[in-house]
Amino acid sequence: MDDSAEPLALLRDLFARQRLGVLATHGPEHPYASLVAVRASDDLRRVYFSTPRATRKFHFLSSDPKVAMLVDTRSDEDLDFHQAVAATAVGTARELEGEERAEQLAAFLQRHPHLKPFASSPTSALVELAVETYYIVRRFQNVTELHLG
Repeated sequence: MDDSAEPLALLRDLFARQRLGVLATHGPEHPYASLVAVRASDDLRRVYFSTPRATRKFHFLSSDPKVAMLVDTRSDEDLDFHQAVAATAVGTARELEGEERAEQLAAFLQRHPHLKPFASSPTSALVELAVETYYIVRRFQNVTELHLG
């Protein structure tokens, strides 16, 4: 069996269940974290989110496109120390434009139809995170690295 099969299955399940992630960007003075609605591509090599261009997170990722995205199953219960799964996707973010934006926006809105006015606004960007590595943590300290690039 391929060594990546189990982590990929775990990531597929995680992205199927979770609709939100925490985006980590870096500004000139400090790091910054933001809650965003997410959709992963079928091959898990890309994660998409929408944000207004007039936000701190968009300004920061435009200046430094190296970002991280945390998606997890925590419920804020003691059992999380043994049962929660967290995956950090590390890679490069870029705003999508033109046909590429239209295609991925349609898929994003299938996952998040309630965000149509927000994500379709001309003031909002659709951003693609090209994932280079996933760091998957299970049972509080069992870490798996999955390199895609």
